[in-house]
Amino acid sequence: MIKKVHGDHPDLSIEQLCHLFEVSRSWYYEHIGHPENDEEETALRDRIEEIILEFPGYGYRRVTHALHREGKQVNHKHILRIMREESLLCCIKKNFVIKTTNSRHRFPVYPNLLAGLELTAPDQAWVSDFTYIRLRSAFVYLACILDAFSRRCVGWYLSRDMTTQLTLMALRRAINERHPHSGLIHHSDRGMQYASYEYIEQLKQIDAQISMSSVSNPYDNAKAESFFKTLKQEEVYLKDYRSFEDAEANLDVFLEQVYNSKRLHSSLGYLPPPEFEATYSSLVHGT
Repeated sequence: MIKKVHGDHPDLSIEQLCHLFEVSRSWYYEHIGHPENDEEETALRDRIEEIILEFPGYGYRRVTHALHREGKQVNHKHILRIMREESLLCCIKKNFVIKTTNSRHRFPVYPNLLAGLELTAPDQAWVSDFTYIRLRSAFVYLACILDAFSRRCVGWYLSRDMTTQLTLMALRRAINERHPHSGLIHHSDRGMQYASYEYIEQLKQIDAQISMSSVSNPYDNAKAESFFKTLKQEEVYLKDYRSFEDAEANLDVFLEQVYNSKRLHSSLGYLPPPEFEATYSSLVHGT
């Protein structure tokens, strides 16, 4: 009977059929089998679960692109249906927000140089920001610097204190990692951690152009905001850090081994940052 109904109405999902006949999915698979080839469908479901275990924040589109990169010819609607049936769709939400930006200070501020700028190369512009991370009994603060062109996190630092040293250490790590050329645009909000004399002096030493978001436009630093949303949903909210050291170790793995190296970025055509930068290099240098 179920087979006949499914044959007459192929648009019905397995979940809808099970609900209609008041049976479980496990009963359906045991007595009816998968509508597609059993072995191929089972292998596909297993691979999807493996991808989600490695990248918990992936939605069905990123999973589909990951499968395409492995040579699997799959339809995104099919992947969405499987992820719904297996409860693999990410539905993580944050609980509260702590304000970290204090723009009321005595330091000079700078105009926004990124507005309307079309980025054409790595290390043309960096965007900087920091956020809080909750431990079991305290808060710690993570400062990150992203390459605005490739979305790569080029420098980061975790601290127990929300001071200039937090952002300055992330900047120094980025400089040591990338060795930027003169004229780099460094963009941030107007918080005192970025406007302080010590931080500005470090930027002047590398001959960087200083850019800051306007107070009235929260979307001026959207790339950094998007990055922290990804970080929270795909790492922080999934963990229960026991200590500062535990948080630092887990963040290091996520940022260096997952986000920077393997995670597919929709804004980069579903490529990880190293591949995107390598593609740019090959186009420019013809290698």
